[in-house]
Amino acid sequence: MISVRRSGDRFRGGDEAAGIESRHSFSFGSFYDPDNLRFGPVLACNEERLAPGAGFDEHPHSHTEIVTWVVEGELTHRDSTGHATVVRAGDVQHLSAAGGVRHVERNDGDTPLTFLQMWLAPLDPGGEPSYTTVPGIADSTPYALPEAGAMLHVRRLGTGERTALPDSPRVYVHVVAGNVRVRDEELTPGDAARIAGEEGLELVAGGPAEALVWELPD
Repeated sequence: MISVRRSGDRFRGGDEAAGIESRHSFSFGSFYDPDNLRFGPVLACNEERLAPGAGFDEHPHSHTEIVTWVVEGELTHRDSTGHATVVRAGDVQHLSAAGGVRHVERNDGDTPLTFLQMWLAPLDPGGEPSYTTVPGIADSTPYALPEAGAMLHVRRLGTGERTALPDSPRVYVHVVAGNVRVRDEELTPGDAARIAGEEGLELVAGGPAEALVWELPD
């Protein structure tokens, strides 16, 4: 099964007056679709666009694995466990909310910020929160998320290049830039493919492209 969700079909949220634009790929906040609650452990895939000086004031999370990928600009992060970092394009940020944590996310720079934030359900709730950043992660270095039984792969492809998708029970592909093909499906920026029970699939780039690929359990 390959189910493609187009960028233009995402729910538009945020607060334009506050400089926040959001695009939600799953049910989120005031947007509720009983047929689009999750895909395996993936609960959310939000594209956030923050104008200079805009951001999300301190707010709580619990029992959620939050992975952030900056597309352009710089994201300032502060949390209740004492972490304060600036996350840049190409960095992977992972906040394990565990039993509970509070954090702030802002664009303190002078240029627009775009980032993707993906929420995954943990295998076991509770525990102590933790925070990790991986600067400039390479294609050949997948990021393991054992708390959710998942693995994140970053794929950057040149024109005509191809890469194998994982032969796992579920695969979630989100196109960040460029265009790629999965079997007969063409995907452009903001499009996503939800894949279940398939093997031997490849991503084929129609031009320079970047995609995030989640290897997921059943």
